[in-house]
Amino acid sequence: MGRSVLLLVLVAVFGLYIQQGLALLSVRGQEHRQQAEVARLQHENSQLAAQQSSLQNPAIIQQDARALGMIRLGERPYVVTGLH
Repeated sequence: MGRSVLLLVLVAVFGLYIQQGLALLSVRGQEHRQQAEVARLQHENSQLAAQQSSLQNPAIIQQDARALGMIRLGERPYVVTGLH
């Protein structure tokens, strides 16, 4: 009787160690996923900061406006058709 109780306690303690080990592995996996997400977001943030600084350049603003078909005040727009 004493040996079986001791064996049962030993199995229960071993089961708790396994459960804690699995929880630790799960937390480590989650940590790696979150670190990868942070790295991705930092890269995206640096790209957006570079884009923001370029959009404050008047030459870039004018170039983008021209690409959208905008003209300056006083300019006369011309549309060329029939080129093909």
